[in-house]
Amino acid sequence: MPIWIVFVIITLLVFSVLYYVRFYRRHVIGENAVEQTLNVTILDKQSTPIIGARVGEDNEEYWIYVQPTAGGPKREFMVGIHYYHALNSGDQGTMTYKGRDFLHFALQRS
Repeated sequence: MPIWIVFVIITLLVFSVLYYVRFYRRHVIGENAVEQTLNVTILDKQSTPIIGARVGEDNEEYWIYVQPTAGGPKREFMVGIHYYHALNSGDQGTMTYKGRDFLHFALQRS
C-alpha cells in the first residue's frame, strides 16, 4: 500500500477527532455558546439535595424542565432559588440561555 494513502487516512482521522472535540465542547458542554432566547413551557421543577454541603452553602440544587412551545426536545436547566419558587408547571414564557446555562425567564401573562 502506498504511503500517501496512509498519510491521507491519518490526516482525515486527526481532523475528524478535532472536529468532534470542538462539536462536543460547543454543543454538549456549552463552551463559547451563543446566547439564545426561546419560547418555552415549564414542564416540571425539582430540588435535589447536595451531599456534603458545608454550613453557609446552599444545601440544594434547583432544576426546571422545559419544552419549546413550537416543539422540540425537552431540556433541563439549573436555576436559582428565586426562579425555582416563582415558576410553576404549565407556565409559559421566553427563556434566555447560553449553552447549558440558564440566564433569564420572562413569564407571559395571559
